Amino acid sequence: MRLNQNTMLLGKKVVLVPYTSEHVPRYHEWMKSEELQRLTASEPLTLEQEYAMQHSWREDADKCTFIVLDAEKWQAQPGATEESCMVGDVNLFLTDLEDPTLGEIEVMIAEPSCRGKGLGTEAVLAMLSYGVTTLGLTKFEAKIGQGNEPSIRMFQKLHFEQVAASSVFQEVTLRLTVSESEHQWLLEQTSHVEEKPYRDGSAEPC
Repeated sequence: MRLNQNTMLLGKKVVLVPYTSEHVPRYHEWMKSEELQRLTASEPLTLEQEYAMQHSWREDADKCTFIVLDAEKWQAQPGATEESCMVGDVNLFLTDLEDPTLGEIEVMIAEPSCRGKGLGTEAVLAMLSYGVTTLGLTKFEAKIGQGNEPSIRMFQKLHFEQVAASSVFQEVTLRLTVSESEHQWLLEQTSHVEEKPYRDGSAEPC
């Protein structure tokens, strides 16, 4: 999505930056993991295919992707590359043509050492807030593998409720409707998140 290509979201634990070609090699290495392929229902791609995927995701109006950086590592090492600080990604898919206010959200903390520390939670909260304030979304869905209990519990803590379960796809669907009270709660949870220009607004060359 071109809308977020010059946007950086700075939190306490994570920094969200647009997915650029700079991030592709590390992302490609992650997705060689059979565990991540299973958790994300993904097929392995060649590096060339991964670059093509990154380019198409940047151009597609119905996909909003941020790479998740470890904020502590990113801020503690001036001059550190973003690739060296990458821990995962967070996405919004705006694929319901009949309801443009609905977004499907997913998050992946790919680095095992960074799981269970609240990075995924803050990344999702920042993305929910961005979806509401910038993209005009009022409803969110998360589709999670039935065996991924940590992810299911995380979304439930963020007020998502299970609305469906598929034995065929072995996944559950959780939903959050952003009422006035939920919106206020979301604003409180993300009051510390700063939106800043990414690389002073300089766009990645095509």
